[in-house]
Amino acid sequence: MVDGRDVRLAIAGVGLVGKRHADAMFKTDGVRLVGVADPSDEGRQYAQVQDTRHYETLAELLEGELPDGVILATPTPLHVEQALACVEAGVPALIEKPLADSADAGDALVRRAAERRIPLLVGHHRRYNPLIQRARAVIESGEIGEVRAVQASCWFYKPDGYFDVAPWRKRRGAGPISVNLVHDIDLMRHLCGEILSVQAQASPSLRGYENEDVAAALFRFEGGAIGTISVSDSVVAPWSWEMTSQENPIYPATSESCYLIGGSQGSLSLPDLRMWTHRGARDWWQPISATSLLRNASDPLINQIAHFAEVIRGRAKPLVSGLEGLRTLRVVEAIQRSAETGRWTDVGTSQSRED
Repeated sequence: MVDGRDVRLAIAGVGLVGKRHADAMFKTDGVRLVGVADPSDEGRQYAQVQDTRHYETLAELLEGELPDGVILATPTPLHVEQALACVEAGVPALIEKPLADSADAGDALVRRAAERRIPLLVGHHRRYNPLIQRARAVIESGEIGEVRAVQASCWFYKPDGYFDVAPWRKRRGAGPISVNLVHDIDLMRHLCGEILSVQAQASPSLRGYENEDVAAALFRFEGGAIGTISVSDSVVAPWSWEMTSQENPIYPATSESCYLIGGSQGSLSLPDLRMWTHRGARDWWQPISATSLLRNASDPLINQIAHFAEVIRGRAKPLVSGLEGLRTLRVVEAIQRSAETGRWTDVGTSQSRED
């Protein structure tokens, strides 16, 4: 437990995402960056600019620094190995999504962390957004009745340079299902409950990469709702969380919505937080109107860092634990399997526990 001093955090991988974590850290009271592990020239230069220690590897960082917590913003295939190193060193880890490159590997990681009683968090930062917290409260309160249908879109166009600077993004398993849709699936689970089974389709990348560039899935929720979701990183469109939520100023803002959640008493669109209900009886011939719901505004990445610090201090339990990240990963894997077969696929369950 950390008490009476700043929480000392380190980052492994200071690419695009790692730098965003660092920026959030600099704006969060009670935490400080004490080192980065990144073998690239860019990593060395970044450490120098930030006046912090640089390490070639995470192993060197853990041996030389032993921080209070580590943020793993490295390529997905490295997550389990590096997170296990943190666990064995007794250091809590915040792992960028997805948790692992396979659910089985993620399951082993979650089990080991539970055995060692070392907290794991997964970087599904959208759960820390006040608008998502407001939407969840509305749904749980029953204001829109029983959720019956969900529709989500995740469409945008990534430039060629995005893939060229990180060739692993072109490989099998690193397409938009894993890299992008995992965020949306996590929010669907968080807002509407567990997903039991999926049926999916995917098409090969038009750019000639090993992975897909468009996919769609139909899924059944535990509570009986039916959901649809589609994703593409090669479609020019405004309908994605990145371009509608205004979470990250790097993306141009639009006034569109990307999630529609339909209930027996009303419906909710996100991220504009508009709730639609009939003025009188529930009747498609009766007037229907929208109410824009109020919520607080704050940066979810800063909120996530502050929460990570509270977990390290022993004052909070992980909002998005390793087990939660694993459950989302199992849905993503089911989508990938179904896309290969075209058949309904059950979402596997994990025997892991976090006590």
